[in-house]
Amino acid sequence: MATLRFNFGTMGSGKSTFALQIHHNLSNRQLYGLLLTTLDREGHQVTSRLGVAAPAIEVSPDVDLYRLAADSWPLHYIVCDEVQFYTRAQCEQLARVVDDLDVDVFAFGLLTDFRGELFDGTKRMLELADEHTPLQVEARCWCGARATHNARVVNGGVVYEGDTVVVGDTHDSDAQPLFGDSVHYELLCRNHFRNGDLGA
Repeated sequence: MATLRFNFGTMGSGKSTFALQIHHNLSNRQLYGLLLTTLDREGHQVTSRLGVAAPAIEVSPDVDLYRLAADSWPLHYIVCDEVQFYTRAQCEQLARVVDDLDVDVFAFGLLTDFRGELFDGTKRMLELADEHTPLQVEARCWCGARATHNARVVNGGVVYEGDTVVVGDTHDSDAQPLFGDSVHYELLCRNHFRNGDLGA
């Protein structure tokens, strides 16, 4: 019986690495599957900060994931990275893939956005998934406490308002310019996220 599994964590918790490992292990057992991503920092692939990567299908908001799965038949599994950016309808399509096509789905994503609120895709996955698993790799705040929030840093300060999706990175030196602004993300514990404290 197929299962919809949702694995979640902060940035730096190994989501993409785990997704790549599952895809590698299953494909090496002669199982046919799809590797999906959206808004990966490197484009049409799933990449890990450890340096591993694999080609992936880019999921835009208009892609019908059930139709994609049906058109790819026979299919054993789907691995979905960055599922927090999927639409509610796409999350429902993944549940239908599990129920109607008996295909295992492994979904990976962030729990909350830069405001500390659930992404739409995350919320729907929590509502639909058969299994919800926090990743065991705990990222750390600058103070050493467990990081629970992905803070958006614009021009050196933590911000709490703005578009939900702004692609950046976790290193200021690699920051992407956004209309002249420097944007990156920092992992913070709840206390330092609330206070906007980036440490020394």
